[in-house]
Amino acid sequence: QVSLVESGGGLVQPGGSLRLSCATSGLTFSMYAMSWYRQGPGKERELVAVIRSTGDMTNYADSVKGRFTISRDNAKKTLYLQMNSLKPEDTAVYSCNARWSTVNYWGQGTQVTVSS
Repeated sequence: QVSLVESGGGLVQPGGSLRLSCATSGLTFSMYAMSWYRQGPGKERELVAVIRSTGDMTNYADSVKGRFTISRDNAKKTLYLQMNSLKPEDTAVYSCNARWSTVNYWGQGTQVTVSS
């Protein structure tokens, strides 16, 4: 049974940092491209960052470039998102996604709230 479990969300002040984790089990993690998505209040879900299965290529939404860093540890089967210089508009539920060919798995999401 495949499981993706996000953690690390919470309440942070503007300018602060958080590190999200997505622990996986039940899948050959190293085969999957991994992504972080977010959905803010009243907004559509958007792709935040993606990392290739080998970890040698990443891509980011323009809104987070230079502030967020996606990474993975294939030995630990875990995906990370380091978020720095957080802004109120980063407030959202952040979810991780595993994709290989036509197969997609999703985590349940973790809430990130940026507010003073």
